Amino acid sequence: MPLQTRGVALTPELLLPPAYSVVRLRELGDAFAHAVSLAPEHGAGTLVYVGRFDLAEFALVIEPQEPLTRARLTFYAGMAALADALAAIAPPETAINIEWPDRLYVNWGLVGGGRLAWPKKNTSEDEIPPWLVFGATIRTASMAGLEPGATPDVTALDQEGFSEITAAQVIESFARNFMQIVNAWDEGGFGAVAKSYFERFSRDSGLRRDIDDRGDLLIHRMGSAAPEQFPLLPRLAEPSWLDPSDKGPRP
Repeated sequence: MPLQTRGVALTPELLLPPAYSVVRLRELGDAFAHAVSLAPEHGAGTLVYVGRFDLAEFALVIEPQEPLTRARLTFYAGMAALADALAAIAPPETAINIEWPDRLYVNWGLVGGGRLAWPKKNTSEDEIPPWLVFGATIRTASMAGLEPGATPDVTALDQEGFSEITAAQVIESFARNFMQIVNAWDEGGFGAVAKSYFERFSRDSGLRRDIDDRGDLLIHRMGSAAPEQFPLLPRLAEPSWLDPSDKGPRP
């Protein structure tokens, strides 16, 4: 699934591959909403981010080459790249995990997740959408003033040993890893994406997970003839990690 980028000069604030063009928003900006508004005109490779120290908040415009139903598989590429991005800059022995479909954990504390947008009007499931937007938010610094471990179900990168890591470095790492996983998709098919995504799940004996052509999760249990099916589309409508009151990861 090619990124299909259009080259535009970068701002100097992020060190990204030349496939990306950058739009920086002030602290109160909404990267996801802004990327959706820019997508029809600015095109693929546009990366919008918010200049904050406590959150790595960004969104990437993508131009798919497949019908909408299958194009949504891009969400899994984004999530796998997000997890790989944190793993690449994490301290040794740090656990980076995904909970289907959109939640990201560090040492089993929630730090954020990803989401996906596409044009809702005049785009049927069997048409190629003109754009997609993958957005993500990662809590880089705790603003609660709590000691590390005080709230084990939620955390921030600075509480898990990422003390020298900035929001910009998280975004830069994502950009590199997203290109790598898209290249793996092009060369080896979507199975390469699914493998990377499921490597971030807990190991369960007697259980096998797959993703079908619609993006739905299939769970095959030992001794069961038919898999359990969990639809992706309803989950994309309401990101499970997102706190609607402040548009950040749930506290």
